[in-house]
Amino acid sequence: MLLFKGPRDQILAPLQSVCGIVEKRHTLPILSNVLMEKDGERLTLLATDIEIQIKTGTQAVGPEKVALTVAARKLQDILRSLPESAEVSLDFEDRRLQLKAGKSRFNLQTLPAEDFPRMAGADGQQTKLTLSQKQFKRLLALVQYAMAQQDIRYYLNGLLLVVNGNEMRVVATDGHRLAFASEALPDHHERMEVILPRKTVLELSRQLADNDEPLDIVIAPTQVQFRFGDIEFVSKLIDGKFPDYERVIPQNHNKILRIPGSVLHQSLQRAAILTNEKFRGVRLVLSNGSLKIISSNAEQEDAQEEIEVEYSGDTLDVGFNVTYLLDVLNNVSTDIIETRLADANSSALFTLPDNERFKYVVMPMRI
Repeated sequence: MLLFKGPRDQILAPLQSVCGIVEKRHTLPILSNVLMEKDGERLTLLATDIEIQIKTGTQAVGPEKVALTVAARKLQDILRSLPESAEVSLDFEDRRLQLKAGKSRFNLQTLPAEDFPRMAGADGQQTKLTLSQKQFKRLLALVQYAMAQQDIRYYLNGLLLVVNGNEMRVVATDGHRLAFASEALPDHHERMEVILPRKTVLELSRQLADNDEPLDIVIAPTQVQFRFGDIEFVSKLIDGKFPDYERVIPQNHNKILRIPGSVLHQSLQRAAILTNEKFRGVRLVLSNGSLKIISSNAEQEDAQEEIEVEYSGDTLDVGFNVTYLLDVLNNVSTDIIETRLADANSSALFTLPDNERFKYVVMPMRI
């Protein structure tokens, strides 16, 4: 039975959209597969890792109904290896999927579609909202680098999404630094807080386009659904209590510096070369008209950078992990970044001039 016939990219593009979440090695072999369902002239592709499910589709041929699952990565690798101009056909016969392109033939084993696990629909009250793909992609980019990776506090391995009134907030922290960003919403909504898993955030960042096309979000008590373009993306939520982020953001830091972002970034990059490989610490030494960035390592090598700043006040010497400072500068596109400091035992607050919608807090370290 013929499932698909057409240009390579017409089947490769939707396959790549769902393949990102497929685990290469899984205790359930069928989860390494993609579910392909043909119903008339629509071929649907669906992949899941039990926590996330992505569905999209493309045009099919023939009136038959067909459903099967096939190794997602193998099929993707074969299609990628074909010439861009290749015409491809997919046939399902005798529990095997045959792919033909020119004089090339590939036969892949399949597993029954009825054995493929699907995520259940959402229960309970739902909050629906719409914003542009670009807006949400930008929000994620502003905070996702601050998520924890494999923290025993599982609720930190994700991103807090808060909808309240006409505002959406996103917050990420790994306990050493915290990133906060917000965006105005066109409509008013009841307050709702959910934690998106790390893998969901990274996959959405990869998939969302940098344009004004709509992104529809439906938030339920245990899962969230994103719809954009031809893609339907469903993710379970992390069940846990996120820290009180508002308490972490300093309110009264009195040493305020406005520094060109590119100048600070380049100085930190150079100083980072001679930091201790394990602790990655740099000292920020603030004095009249000057911010020095000082680093040293176990080989008794050291570096010093100096930036002219508008400052007249007490001298301050405070240490930070340089990676945390570089992370914010890598992800915030701004001519000027505001740095707010208090004393050697207090965190640093990074903000954007005349912008209350972004805040980044870094805890100090002893050097």
